Amino acid sequence: MLDIRRLRMLKEFAERGTIAAAAAALGYTPSAVSQQLAVLEREAGVPLLDRSARAAELTDAGRRLAASAERILAMMELAEVDLASPEPAGLVTVAAFPSAAVAFAPALAGCVRAHPGLRLLLRQSSQGEGVRQVRTGEVDVAIADDWSGRLRPAGSGALRVWPLLRDPLVLVVPRAHRYADPAVPVDLAALTDEPWLAAPAGEPSRQAVDRLLAAAGQASAPRAPWEFEGLGTILSLVARGIGIAALPRLVLASGEGRVVVRELPGEVPAREVYAVARESSIHRPSVAVILEALTAAASRRSREAARVRPGSGLGGPGGPGGPGGPGGPGGPGGPGGPGGPVRRSAPAGRSCTADRRARGQAPRPAR
Repeated sequence: MLDIRRLRMLKEFAERGTIAAAAAALGYTPSAVSQQLAVLEREAGVPLLDRSARAAELTDAGRRLAASAERILAMMELAEVDLASPEPAGLVTVAAFPSAAVAFAPALAGCVRAHPGLRLLLRQSSQGEGVRQVRTGEVDVAIADDWSGRLRPAGSGALRVWPLLRDPLVLVVPRAHRYADPAVPVDLAALTDEPWLAAPAGEPSRQAVDRLLAAAGQASAPRAPWEFEGLGTILSLVARGIGIAALPRLVLASGEGRVVVRELPGEVPAREVYAVARESSIHRPSVAVILEALTAAASRRSREAARVRPGSGLGGPGGPGGPGGPGGPGGPGGPGGPGGPVRRSAPAGRSCTADRRARGQAPRPAR
């Protein structure tokens, strides 16, 4: 009998082309994957891989079995959906990059609270890791970001993508900074000699900051930038008066109140934030209500961001403590917003209740 875990390894090898890449995607060592594929060949009774000293590729039988493996894995998940309770129940695992985990956790918690049989595991994931984990079945839903505007998950239609929101860069300065005054226009060219804090070179957010400053007339990245891993770390350093930064707005979901946030002039780099799930899982009531909670929270956040005044800062609309801003009503960290208390009467709660009546129909994905 063919082992389902080994079939998943074969499918990953077919998609990625090398044993090393398949092993990295699945979290195993290359030798372990190679050994398990050899066992699968014995189970199948035919050679599945042509191996050489430097590479391996699928035989005709291997390609046919890999295609069957994808269908088998999808059918197994569909069978689980068919047997599932019509009410959202069981464990749903969500992977999210750190700032999204902070921003969307309250909406997810509100959804779990609205459905007593539902359990949630929210994991933080690194760049690109969440989508891989959805593909391999390690998690049910991923919240992913993309600075290129070309997110196209591979997998022969096995994955579906829901656009959540556009997350532009904003200027973040300490409260004592001259640009903390919203009456002072933001001029990036005048900030050349400021101590800029940025992600390490090569990070997507750092590349976006470099493009922003180049467009503002600076030839390159901030002079001798102070580089730190983690946008949350950078935000905390700005709050302590150590420097200034251009950060994605979603990072402010932590509710940090010791900074002032200013809108940037001109065309501002932004990342797109998506929810990603397997096609075969989106009709599970438990997965469907999680997707609806995410899309409802993202829509609410986008509406609040659209009402932010240009140049608003601490305590103003869109600023920490103000309406739509971190710590303010409808904003991250405030009542009804990502990072703040979720009431049953809030939009996220209504969304989950409405989705219960809809028996777990997922929101429409982007194709």
